[in-house]
Amino acid sequence: MSRFWSPVVAGLSPYVPGEQPKLANLIKLNTNENPFGPSPKVLEALRAACDDTLRLYPDPASDRLRKAIAAHCGVALPQVFVGNGSDEVLAIAFQALLNHQAPLRFPDITYSFYPVYCGLYGVRHQVIPLTEDFRIDVQDYLPTGGQPQGPILFPNPNAPTGRALPLADIERIVAANPDAVVVIDEAYVDFGAESAVPLVSRYDNVLVIQTLSKSRSLAGLRLGFAIGSAALIEGLERVKNSFNSYPIDRLAQAGATAAIEDTDYFESTRSAVIHTREALTGSLQSLGFDVIPSAANFVLARHPERDAAGLAAALREKGIIVRHFSHPRIVQHLRISIGTAQECEALVHALRTILG
Repeated sequence: MSRFWSPVVAGLSPYVPGEQPKLANLIKLNTNENPFGPSPKVLEALRAACDDTLRLYPDPASDRLRKAIAAHCGVALPQVFVGNGSDEVLAIAFQALLNHQAPLRFPDITYSFYPVYCGLYGVRHQVIPLTEDFRIDVQDYLPTGGQPQGPILFPNPNAPTGRALPLADIERIVAANPDAVVVIDEAYVDFGAESAVPLVSRYDNVLVIQTLSKSRSLAGLRLGFAIGSAALIEGLERVKNSFNSYPIDRLAQAGATAAIEDTDYFESTRSAVIHTREALTGSLQSLGFDVIPSAANFVLARHPERDAAGLAAALREKGIIVRHFSHPRIVQHLRISIGTAQECEALVHALRTILG
C-alpha cells in the first residue's frame, strides 16, 4: 500500500481472472476460451490491415464494424456501441446507466466483476440469491411495495452456472421495470440461449451486451459491443468520449468486422462446441457428477463424494486445469470449459483414474 493511493484504491478488491499459465502441454479448461481458432477470414483481414495506415488514428466511431454488427443484429447504426471487450462496455455502462440512488440488483452467484465495478464506481447494489438449483427467479426482480426500483444486471446464460433464462422471462422483468435500466450480459448467448436483442425494438430500458471473445474465438483481440435504444447508446458514447475517443484500434476493427461477417464459420464452430458440451455432460454424469444444465461453453459440476478443490489439484497434476471458486454456495463445484473433443476425452479419462 502506498500513502499516495486514493481512498477508493485502498478499498478495492480487484477482480481475479482465470489463470493463464505459461507451462507447456497443459489442457486449459479454466477460462472459457473457444477451442477453435478464429475464422481464416479474420486472419486475412488482420494481415491486410498491417500496412502503412497504422501510423494514422483509427476511425473513432468504428463505423464499418458497427454497421456489420447492426446488420447482424437487425438494428440501426445508432443502436450499436463498441468497446475493448465486453468488460470495458460493462464498465462504461456502470458509469453511464447503473449508478443511481436506488441500488443496482444482480444475482449472488454471477460474474464476479460486477461487485468489483460497484466498488470502483461507488455503485450501491443489492445481491439477490439464486434459487436452490441456481436459477434466477423472475419474481425477485419484479416491483414490490411501491418503492423506486433500481437498475438490474444479469448474465444470460448466467456465469458460472451456465443456466439460461427464457426470453419470455427476461421480457417480464424488462416490462415490469419501465423506469429502470435492465442490462443483459450475453457473453455466452450463442451457445444455446435466446438473445434479448429483439426486445430493444420494443423497450427503451434494455441494453444487451455481447462479446467476440467466446463464440467468435477472439478473446485475444478484445472486442465487445452493446445494443440498445439510441438514447442509451448515446449515454455510453458520452462516457467513452470523456476519457478515450479512440478505443478500438485499426486491427481490432478489421478483425472483428470479418468475424461478424463470416457467419458460416461462426455457425460451424459454435455447433461443434455445443455438441462437445452435451457429450461431456453425459460422460461426467456417468462418473457420478451432478451437472447443472448449461447453455454456455462450460459446465458447472460437482461430485457428491469428492472435494472439488482436491479434484482440481489432482487434475492439475495430470496437466489439466479447471476453475474452482471460493464462493460458499459453489465451493464444491468445478467450472469446466468446453475444449476440443480430444481435450474433453482426456479430462474424462483423468477423472476416471482419479475417482478410481
